[in-house]
Amino acid sequence: MTAPLIDPFARAITYLRVSVTDRCDFRCVYCMSENMSFLPKKDLLTLEELDRMCTTFVQMGVEKLRITGGEPLVRRNIMSFFRSMTRHLDSGALKELTLTTNGSQLHRFSDDLYAAGVRRVNVSLDTLDDEKFSQVTRWGRLKQVLTGIDAAQKAGLRIKINAVALKGFNEEELPRITQWCAERDMDLTWIEVMPMGDIGNEDRLDQYWSLKDVRAEYENHYDVTDLVERTGGPARYVRLAETGQKIGFITPLSHNFCESCNRVRLTCTGELFMCLGQEDRADLRAALRDYPDTNQPLEDAIRAAINLKPKGHDFDYSRQVVDGKMSRHMSHTGG
Repeated sequence: MTAPLIDPFARAITYLRVSVTDRCDFRCVYCMSENMSFLPKKDLLTLEELDRMCTTFVQMGVEKLRITGGEPLVRRNIMSFFRSMTRHLDSGALKELTLTTNGSQLHRFSDDLYAAGVRRVNVSLDTLDDEKFSQVTRWGRLKQVLTGIDAAQKAGLRIKINAVALKGFNEEELPRITQWCAERDMDLTWIEVMPMGDIGNEDRLDQYWSLKDVRAEYENHYDVTDLVERTGGPARYVRLAETGQKIGFITPLSHNFCESCNRVRLTCTGELFMCLGQEDRADLRAALRDYPDTNQPLEDAIRAAINLKPKGHDFDYSRQVVDGKMSRHMSHTGG
């Protein structure tokens, strides 16, 4: 139980991203189709099962939990789960409990999140234009998200904005979004659109805006310095001299970041994906539900899954086909 989780390529697995629901109150055009069929409730892990699962990972060396969805804050009674995880922060076993959200519910839960020990929140926001926001989210309202960000900062939460780079959509907004983040003391990370799931009539080859081009656009407006900072994750960072802010680039397509990967993803149904860009998975729900009185089968299943973690993935748009396309939606795996 105390042995660290080490994959076949000598990478320590210390970061678990946990999807608590596949449901979302938005229908972002690069994430899911407008008419989604969601999972039946019986297939989802209960909040008590999520607690037991995450606790087991923490006992096996995971030091960071990121709660994702879908939209995690639309899950009924989700704050009881956050509060239950606080004990691992208090013990020191868990170094960070954090959240990725679309921001729509932050006005309701920011104070509670801070009280539960959350200190940083990533908010997905691709545009500051009302009409374009409605277009890209289909169901979202920009004002509600901005109100949520206000509430989060007032509660003491540190906010990072995640923006998906979309060709022909938010290219011209780069200076505006950057300046807005700088004025509010928020870091900003740009993410390349990834080939996850059937999204209807949207064409990801048309959506794809390489972050090499985003970086070049920054150099047209700012004095850009590369940072050596690494978090074990996919982002590479630069500093803008004019604003002092840190800008991140997550480039699964134009740069494979797998050599330092320290994470795995748990779905809301108890499947463990060892790599975002591969279909290999391990069913942990059976080990959890079939053995309610002992964790040993679950621990064994986790270690067996980590031993199957691949070296890397292959997302590539350069061949003008979506090689490595995943059949599942991002909302199922967890953002």
